[in-house]
Amino acid sequence: MPLYPEIEPYDHGLLDVGDGNRVYWEVCGNPDGKPAVVLHGGPGSGCTPWARRLFDPAVYRIVLLDQRGAKRSTPPASAYGTDMSVNTMPKLIADLELLRRHLGIERWLVWGVSFGAALGLRYAQTHPRAVSEMVLTGVTTGSDAEVALLTRGLGRIFPAAFERFVGELPAEERSGNLAAAYARLLESPDAAVRERAARAWTDWETAIVPAPPRSIERFEDPDFRTGFARTVTHYWGNGHFLDAGDAVLRDAHLLKDIPGTLVQGGLDLGNLLGIVWRLHHAWPGSELVTVEDAGHEAGATGVADAMVTATDRYARH
Repeated sequence: MPLYPEIEPYDHGLLDVGDGNRVYWEVCGNPDGKPAVVLHGGPGSGCTPWARRLFDPAVYRIVLLDQRGAKRSTPPASAYGTDMSVNTMPKLIADLELLRRHLGIERWLVWGVSFGAALGLRYAQTHPRAVSEMVLTGVTTGSDAEVALLTRGLGRIFPAAFERFVGELPAEERSGNLAAAYARLLESPDAAVRERAARAWTDWETAIVPAPPRSIERFEDPDFRTGFARTVTHYWGNGHFLDAGDAVLRDAHLLKDIPGTLVQGGLDLGNLLGIVWRLHHAWPGSELVTVEDAGHEAGATGVADAMVTATDRYARH
């Protein structure tokens, strides 16, 4: 299925969600259509116009937002003075509920990629009556095991990149929680230390998650690079602010009344832990679509096609 044509929002705004934060949102498509909300990855990436094209604009009322600290939301995570203690999984879930009520939506389809998938899953487990269906890709659950794989385990596959990654840390920090160690560097009062840490973190991410040039180029923007690295390490270094390391998988049974489609690249290195397979088998009513020659990139050939097929099917619900 091809992507739908490019469209522009017909409404947008900044929602005051408390804690001094204002979250950017936009709506496009059919004002009277089936509601759907787009949850971006990162955490900290921000929404992109590309995601609008996964939905039939004649049928869907498509809501996109930049999560706390990302892109057009304020204050930005890239600013040294921004308080990251109020950027947590429970806070993001509460923001979604505020936005849903602000827009007068009873239930919406939840689409999420990477961290957005973890956020969407926890949101659906917390507010199942607000979610009609789910379409997720590059699926993660925010577990401790996934963070350990992505920060240390993949060092065996990318040894040169891992040596550079760990080499940026003080010697006494190299055997512990690497994400938390980087988070501490990114809170340094020394701007040069923060900049080196942001560059080293994003270099590691691009080494372990092959992506097209357009995705890598965003890391050349120093503000994006710093905000992204600061947000990712904040979440990864704090167990994604979940009540247990395997909370999303543990509570998969709470999704039993929600239809869902999991679209996963066969070459996504997150598959090494079998997380998606385990989630699928623990979630009654879910389907798993594997695109064998794709990785973690949502825009990969076959992955986007499968997601459009899913949103088209759910449009009839």
